Amino acid sequence: EKCSKWEAAITLFCVMAQSSAEADTTSFNATMSACANGGEWETALQLYGIMAQSMVETDAVTFGAAIDACGKVGMWLKALQLFSVMEQTKVESDAITSGAAISACGKLWQ
Repeated sequence: EKCSKWEAAITLFCVMAQSSAEADTTSFNATMSACANGGEWETALQLYGIMAQSMVETDAVTFGAAIDACGKVGMWLKALQLFSVMEQTKVESDAITSGAAISACGKLWQ
């Protein structure tokens, strides 16, 4: 079921991108979160990169999804790098982003 959710999210995102609708922070975040929850960390990070290149505004949800995606596959260093970028870009961390970063680091001791 998780697999189908991230695939559906990507499909909807692509349909939107091909129409006259512009992808915004919310659509990127929703798609990134679906990918993170579906184990598609590479796709989630690709979307984050596209966001940055397209100058779409990032927020705590953006970073939370990217950090969570990294944490789920044990990429703790990348998760911490994203947390650092979040702070450098003046995006305020919240309980979710902080928890995702802590969880990613917790994989070190498992």
